[in-house]
Amino acid sequence: MFGLGVLKGLWVTLKNFVLSYFTKERLTTVQYPEERIPAIERYRNFPFLIYDGKSENLRCVACDICAKECPPQCIYIVRDTDENGKPLKRPKTFDIDYSICMNCGICEEVCPFDAIYMDHEFELSELGRFEDLMYHKEDLLKSAEYFAKIRPTDAVRIEEKRKAKQPKTETKSAL
Repeated sequence: MFGLGVLKGLWVTLKNFVLSYFTKERLTTVQYPEERIPAIERYRNFPFLIYDGKSENLRCVACDICAKECPPQCIYIVRDTDENGKPLKRPKTFDIDYSICMNCGICEEVCPFDAIYMDHEFELSELGRFEDLMYHKEDLLKSAEYFAKIRPTDAVRIEEKRKAKQPKTETKSAL
């Protein structure tokens, strides 16, 4: 029958309109700045770096895997060196250009050191179009406690995995 799809669509709209007056769960409008819908645990927006304890204990070892795997190439890493020029296992600069980032989460998936994850923060408006959306290492740092707060299931799994790896490295250093 011609127009049956339009009638079905109108029926769904009418049903939702009428039922929204009787059940609170059916209300879909949220008064945004005052009320917020809680983000789901695996929500991904922009990446951030995790540190343990103090901000000097950065998990990132500047392996450059995330920068190589990033499709838009928005991650820039320069490895730190000591006074003799020997490379150290930490980044000297770690920049992410949020104006290019497409929030794919590949950097999170490929990081073998559990150092980079996607954040829930989405209110990142800036005045400058490009220069203000370049986030440097100091801007990207967030604690492991913050990560445990926004993604508790993943944080528990990662801490168990890190504790399981820790005794293996201690026995190797004892030999």
